[in-house]
Order: sequence, then structure tokens, then C-alpha cells
Amino acid sequence: MKKSKTSSGSSFSRRDFLTRTVAGTAMIAFAPVNAIYATNSDGKISWPAEASNYRFHMIGHAHIDPVWLWPWAEGMSVVHSTFQSALDRMNETPDFAFVASSAQFYQWVAENDPQMLIEIKKRVEEGRWNIVGGWWVEPDVNIPNGEAMVRQGLYGQKTFERLLGRKAKIAFNPDSFGHAGTLPQILNLQGMKHYVFMRPGPHEKEIPADLFWWESPDGSKVLTYRIPISYNETQPVNRRVEQVLERFHNQPMKNFMAFYGAGDHGGGATKENIKSIEQLKTENGAPEILFSTMEKYFEEIDNKNLELPTVNEDLQHHAQGCYTAEIEIKKGNRQSEAALVTAEKLAAVGSQAWGANYPKSEFSVAWQRVLFLQFHDSLAGTSLPEHSATAREGYGFSLDTAHQATYKTIQKLEWQIPAEDPESEYMVVFNPNTWKVRKTVEYDFNWNDRHKSSRVEDEQGNPLPHQWAPGTTETGSRKKLLTEVTLPAFGYRQLRLMDADSPSIKDGVTVSNNTVENIFYKISFSENGEIGILDKSTGDEVFAGKQKGCKAIILDDPSDTWSHDVKAFSDEIGAFEDAKVKVIQNGPVKAVVRVVSTYGNSTLTIDWSLSKTSRNIEADVSLDWHEHLKMLKFSFPVNVKAPEATYEVPYGHIVREANGDENPGQRWIDITGKQNGKTYGLTVMNDAKYGYSVNENDARISVARSAVFAHHRPKKLSPENEYRWMDQGIHTFRMLLVPHSDSWKENNVAMTAEEFMAPPICIYQGIHGGKLSKSDSFLKVDKTNIIVTSIKQAEDNSDIIVRCVESSGIPTTASIDLIFAGSKWSGKFRACEIKSLRLNSYSGKVSEVNVLEEL
Repeated sequence: MKKSKTSSGSSFSRRDFLTRTVAGTAMIAFAPVNAIYATNSDGKISWPAEASNYRFHMIGHAHIDPVWLWPWAEGMSVVHSTFQSALDRMNETPDFAFVASSAQFYQWVAENDPQMLIEIKKRVEEGRWNIVGGWWVEPDVNIPNGEAMVRQGLYGQKTFERLLGRKAKIAFNPDSFGHAGTLPQILNLQGMKHYVFMRPGPHEKEIPADLFWWESPDGSKVLTYRIPISYNETQPVNRRVEQVLERFHNQPMKNFMAFYGAGDHGGGATKENIKSIEQLKTENGAPEILFSTMEKYFEEIDNKNLELPTVNEDLQHHAQGCYTAEIEIKKGNRQSEAALVTAEKLAAVGSQAWGANYPKSEFSVAWQRVLFLQFHDSLAGTSLPEHSATAREGYGFSLDTAHQATYKTIQKLEWQIPAEDPESEYMVVFNPNTWKVRKTVEYDFNWNDRHKSSRVEDEQGNPLPHQWAPGTTETGSRKKLLTEVTLPAFGYRQLRLMDADSPSIKDGVTVSNNTVENIFYKISFSENGEIGILDKSTGDEVFAGKQKGCKAIILDDPSDTWSHDVKAFSDEIGAFEDAKVKVIQNGPVKAVVRVVSTYGNSTLTIDWSLSKTSRNIEADVSLDWHEHLKMLKFSFPVNVKAPEATYEVPYGHIVREANGDENPGQRWIDITGKQNGKTYGLTVMNDAKYGYSVNENDARISVARSAVFAHHRPKKLSPENEYRWMDQGIHTFRMLLVPHSDSWKENNVAMTAEEFMAPPICIYQGIHGGKLSKSDSFLKVDKTNIIVTSIKQAEDNSDIIVRCVESSGIPTTASIDLIFAGSKWSGKFRACEIKSLRLNSYSGKVSEVNVLEEL
């Protein structure tokens, strides 16, 4: 046993690290700790002389998983009983203090037991009940996007203020499975300057101290504390204090927080906990012990002006399997976030520009449902299968709310745009992005055999390239129209379809044998279903050597649902093969090639699309998955040397080592390096996945796993038992491949990701009059790296909140033309800075505010 000497020569026991190998994966374990403290006959510890120099803030706490191995309704009951227990302990022990997070919990109390809320508020005012967290729940903080992180604090802090008269000062997320490095800025903007977490632990992430400054890329900092040992303790606390001194005494501070109380299924501080704290206070030579709160701890630390280290990276990794487990929950989260953001943008601008309704309360309820489903055991896919059904219902509700608002808003606009020729068909196409886009849009029209020809025009009578394809139904005369159109920034254009001749299309898309090409690429398909891409601008293949892209690789994955202690998924055991290639759509505007391959009991179908003038290659993926204890990854071996791997993270991006480890990411991953001495790269986007890995030049998306629901090591699966296997059946998602010369920044990848998740919206027009223009734009930004990520009504009135982020890590001066309000704003952005602007709905004045919409 190693010993660490203090200044006077006394020894503190230290953990030895042991390395062992399980299934080929290096794991870290801890040697048992033999306490060096002698115990007297009365049970009291004989403390070394230095122990009295330490001060312990004992934090009464009850970690509550509102869903995990139980449904949310049970979680609601656990909240009620735990809060009542905390109030009872306060009545018994005058000094006892308690901390609790999650605005959702207090909202449940307000709805079901108003008298309890009154009593809690009284204890809050006394300083004995410390509200922490500031968020709606304790969420996963890798998988939600940046705007969802903002909304956790917006709805959380507003609820705390409404119910309890104050906001949380301490951000608290002890059980989340890793923490994105962009969080410090978001926390600062939510009014929280301190953060408390626990995972990853010391065996998973080395940091210079467990109290440190955590800095995000924009330069924002929060003072951050990693909880030693655990956030739970149901036994007498003297052993917990002893453990902290043994393992963590060599720190820049002598003041610690130690957490106690029953948790996970709630419970909180026990009478035995409290009794042991009272006893410990009386022991000679023991550390100074006090009932305390996180707020009191940080007030004390702030006054000491300690020299503390700075960490300016993600706090990763823990439970890498959680980036992929439970496919439909992951997809539901991504789709709901995007749909709600788009709906709010349209309704907020529409409420000012064309008299649309802004359904504020409906949006709030839908967001709060999504935020609840971002609780870490929900979004991580580590809860019981019954909760997966609840999640599907919740995402369905949120998506329906968003889609109803979106189409009603544009319908209100469409009714005011004249469409007067009864012999023509009309539609309005709206671009929800704040820059001009050129897109191929699709819509099914009634277009029967009596029409001898077809012509599509914009509002100025200019002909647009178009083609026809089978509709989605087989009854009647519905046919799919595909047409290529340029749309104004955050604006619309009316399109007209008529029975008339149309000019021929030049430089379209051609299909021959197993290839499809446009003016930019020639794409080929292998017998096993992979694709090769020849970039005509460089004359080189996008993928290295004779390798092809999107190889569907099967990996052995015997890990539990969390994939505890797994760093990388790399044991390849097979691949999808025996592909059947078929052209399912062929025209001058767009071609679609379907590739169907198989592995074991599973079938993979990918529809690859190439449009006339697009530099991006689209894929619609359908996976019928029936494997157990295996993982599916798509491999993209990019043809570059000295590759750099960049991942999108919540409201930012991060470069990570290309060593094959599993990492979390948002909508895209990019590999950029050198090709023939010049900068070249590939960005791969998707609308449903969060797990990625990069080994040198091989970028991989984690598509599916097949664990057992909530299987937690060390429990082992028996081949004789029947289990509930995750993610069996049909799953769909979309991908976009973006080959590029120069870096992803010069190619505006952040803008492309926004377009990918917020494509143009088409709405059919009846025949009617109207006074609005047939094309218009409502908002523009003059810099491509400034992304408008959210437009919404303020929570307290009809003012408009416009949120922007600098997306490329470059300090920028930008101007935003709020055409819909007759107002403009110009200002400077730090690299990666988030700005929230508040537009007064009456005066048109624009002010900078925080994400809580306050000056």
C-alpha cells in the first residue's frame, strides 16, 4: 500500500491502481483500501494530527432518478416521499441542511401538495434547503443540443423563481455520463458560476485537482468540484470522511464537500447519517464537520482566493455505449429539438410579419416534455423498456405540437399570397434558414394523364428544372414533383405548376451501370454495398486506396447497456454483404440508387441520392436489425494524410485525438487532412446518431447496438434465459456526405447542418386572392459563421428573442437585419460566443440579454 506523507510525517493511505484486461479492453480497478486509522474501544477513530486541519461540509442529499428501473409515475411518488423525509429531518435537527435539484420535481410538488411547497419555501428562505441545478432535470449533457441545454436552464430557473422566489446559483449534475466542454459558457449565461459533477471518476479522467476552473472555448469559466467517492451514503459518515482524506487529501484546498443520504430511488438523509455527524463533531482530532449546503461551501471557497488549476476540455468519458443505446429515443430527441426550434422561428417572425399565432404555452409544455426525456438515464437508453414507450409518446406529442404550429403559421402566410389561375397548381416553399439556399424540393400533386406536359415557374415566370416520380400512394393521380429552386434568406417563394412546355435541362444527373454522376461527382457501388466517390474537382477518390465508403461493419459487443469501462468498439467480426443495387429514380434533377445488403438476420437498405447542382450526397437509411451483443458502424476511410477529427458538440465543436476511442458528437463529424499536398476533407452528417469514432483517417458512425435493457455489470447474461433485447426491428435515419477542399470552416459546414435538419417547407395553395408579395425575406445575417439558432417570443411578454452562435471559432463582427421588425443589430462575437438579443416588440429596440432573457 502506497503512503503519502504530510508535512509532519504522518501518513495517509492512498489507493493503488491495478490494471486488468477484460474481453481485450483495458480496465482500471482499485485495490482495496485498508484504513490506517486506529479505532478506540468506543468506536471512535483515532485521527492523525493533520486531520483537524480539514473542514468538511456535509451535504444532505437524495439523488432521485425520476425514471430508471421504474416508470416516471413511481419517480413522482419518490420525489414526494423524499422531500417529506427531508422536511421531517429538519424538524428533528435544527442544523440539518438539504440540497435538491430539478425544477420538474418542484413543479410536481406544486401541483400535488401545495402545502409542502410552502414549507419548502420557508426552509429555502432560512438557507437550510438549497435549491441547486437550475435545470428542468439532471440531464445527459452530451446528447442534447446547445439550445436544449439553454432551455434546461431557461425553464428550470424560471420555475424556481416562480415557485420559490429565487434561482439556483450552483449547477449540479452528479450522475451524467460525461460533460461537454461548451457547458461553462451556457452555465454562466444561466446565472450559475459553479458546477458540481461526479462522472467521469478519477479512474476514467485525470484532472489536476478535484476543485478547478473549467473553461469553455469562448473563455467563460465556472468553478467546478468533482464529488469524491459517491453522491450516496446510507451508513455512518465517519468512514466517508476517512475515505476522502485517504484518497483526496493531496489537493489545493483543505475544504471538502462529502455527500450523504440514500439515493437513486430517493430517500435522503437517514437518522443514522445525522446521528453519526453529530457524534463526529465531538471527536477529538477529527476534521471540522458541519451540516452545510453547496452554496455555503462555494461562498467559503470563493473567499479564500485559492490558486486553482484550469481545465479547458471536455470532462469525458463514462459509459460510451450510452451514445448509441436505444435508437428511437436518440432519434426522437434530435427530431423534437429541431422541429420545435423551426416552429418557434416561424411563429415568432410570423406573429410580427403576417399576423400568425404564437402558441407560447403549447411550446413551453412541449419543450418541458423533451427536457424531461433528456434525463440522463432516459436519453442514455439505460432505463426500463416501459419507459421507452413513454418516451415515444412524449416525442410524438412534442413533434405534433411543433408540426401543427409550423404548418398553421405558413398556412396563415399562404392565404395572403395570391394564387389566382384555376388551371394551375400552386405551392409556397419557405426557407427557415437565415441565408439563401438552393434546394431540390419534393411535393405530391394531382397530375393526371390529361396533362400533356408540365412547366414549373417561380413568381417571376422563370422556368425551374423539374422531374416527376411516383407518388407515395397508388390510388388516384398523385405524382411526386421534384423541382430545383433558390429560396431567399428566412423567406419564401411561390411556385406555379402548369400544363405547358418546359425547356430541357442541361448538366443534369446521369445513371449508367452501377454509377451515378453529376457535374461534381461520379459515384460507384460495390458488390457489398459500399460506395466510391470520384471528386471531379480534384480528380481523386474521396476514400483511400481501393477502399470504399459507408462499409457496414459488425463488431463484437459483449458489454452491458452502459458499456462500462469500454473505451473503443474495435473487434470486427463481419460486415453487411451481397448487395443488390437498383435505380429507383432517374431524372435530370435527381437520381436515387437503392442498395440492399444483409448480415445474419438483418437487412440494410440505403437509398443514395444525387441532385443536379448539389455538392452533397444524401442517403436515406433503413435498418432491419435482429442481432444480439453486436454493434453496427458505418466506416468512411477518408483519402487524406495527417487527419484531424472534429466533432460537433452542443453549441460548438471540438478536435479530438484520432485514436479509435468512442466519442459523443452531435449532427456531424469531420475528417480533414492533406490530399496531394492540399487541404481536403469529408464531413458526415446524420439526423439521429450520437456515437462516433475516428482511427487515423477512418471516421465511423455508431449506428446500432443490441444490449439487454438496463443490463448492468457485474451481472452476467445466461444463454439459457430469455431477455428483452434493445433496438430490434426497423429503424430509419438520414445521412449527408459533404466532401470538401479546404477545411470544414471554409465550406460552411455549420450552415449545411442547419439546412440538413431544417429543410425547406412546402405547403399547397388553393385558388384565392391576396395582397402579399409572391416572394419575400424576413431576416438576414451578413456573416456565414454566425448562425441564428433560435427565434422565440420572450417568456414574459411578446418581445422577440434571437439567439446566435459563432460557429467557427473566429472572432467576428456581424450585422443582423431583422427585416420583419424594421430593425438592425450589429456587434462583436468572441470565438464560439453565444449571444441572445431581445427585440422590443413595440419600439424595435434591440438589447443583449442572457439566456434567461434578462439584461
